[in-house]
Amino acid sequence: MVVQISEAGERLDVFLAARTAITRSQIQKIIEKGHVSVNGRQTARNYRIRAGDTIAIELPVKSNEGLEPEPIPVDILYADEYLVVVNKPAGMVMYPAAGHNQGTLMNAIAYHCPNLASAGGPLRPGVVHRLDKDTSGVIVIALDDNAYYGLVEQFRRRTVGRRYIALVSGALSEEQGEISRRIGRSGSDRKKMSTHARRGKEAVTKWKVLRRLGSVTLIEVKLGTGRTHQIRVHFASIGHPVLGDRTYGKKVEAERGKGAAKITFPRQMLHAAILGFVHPATGKYLEFSSPVPDDMKQKIEELSSFQ
Repeated sequence: MVVQISEAGERLDVFLAARTAITRSQIQKIIEKGHVSVNGRQTARNYRIRAGDTIAIELPVKSNEGLEPEPIPVDILYADEYLVVVNKPAGMVMYPAAGHNQGTLMNAIAYHCPNLASAGGPLRPGVVHRLDKDTSGVIVIALDDNAYYGLVEQFRRRTVGRRYIALVSGALSEEQGEISRRIGRSGSDRKKMSTHARRGKEAVTKWKVLRRLGSVTLIEVKLGTGRTHQIRVHFASIGHPVLGDRTYGKKVEAERGKGAAKITFPRQMLHAAILGFVHPATGKYLEFSSPVPDDMKQKIEELSSFQ
């Protein structure tokens, strides 16, 4: 990878962590073991990179050791030797972590695709982006290191097309719009993100109304950036949280109509409907779609029946 003018001056470890999605501590260990070179020479982790520097990183050991393959059925939309595209169901955690050692999407991928990438971390090899546990929809996972870095670069340059379908609380006043509010880690709760963080990063979310369902609005969302919990945080920040989201906004019910029982949403009504990217090996543009899942479709029909 070649350093651009806008990236000059960053520390080597910081630069590589951002470019590869490998944690900074892991990158530092890789540098210390001599597996990173700058212009053909090994250097220290605190080296300040310069425009035009050519940086190479080598991962000599398969990093999926310890990831237990499990015969969990998954909806594979596409697969080749470089990547796999999956329709993730709501309720499935992306990869093993504290409290979720088994039953994750990556446990399933390790079973269905034995040859995984090395890059990405011991328990999340090839993971270039993620969906929250209760968000359903299309996700791509690299099976090859070069494909991994190619996809990471596309996400970094914001050339990946991502569209979501969501049910949000309240009636949005316009037919379409854009939310541009910086997002960072919450100062009061480190598990949450916030638009009021001291060190927030640029975040852009575009949306348009698909249907108005009384006190609920069905929308299509297009991401300009990919911050953690971006859609959920942005819509909560303007007073229209995603329905069923128990972390942001906490709107888990909606009115059916006057005098009728309320509709309850057991999980956040957010679905990754479309994912498009350039295949990192063939150069061909690929686009995948996933229909709205049954539980979300049922809620939309319940709301529609009382209009």
